[in-house]
Amino acid sequence: MIKVTVTVDFKGRTYQTNVLATRDTAPEEIHQLALSQVKKQWEN
Repeated sequence: MIKVTVTVDFKGRTYQTNVLATRDTAPEEIHQLALSQVKKQWEN
């Protein structure tokens, strides 16, 4: 597992979040995981 820091644009703002992923995880999937983490935080 590796920790990847991802910058995501959401609702006109920029957020930075960490994603834990395996080394063979596609960059698109890592970005999607980061975006879903930011969305979950907005829902709460």
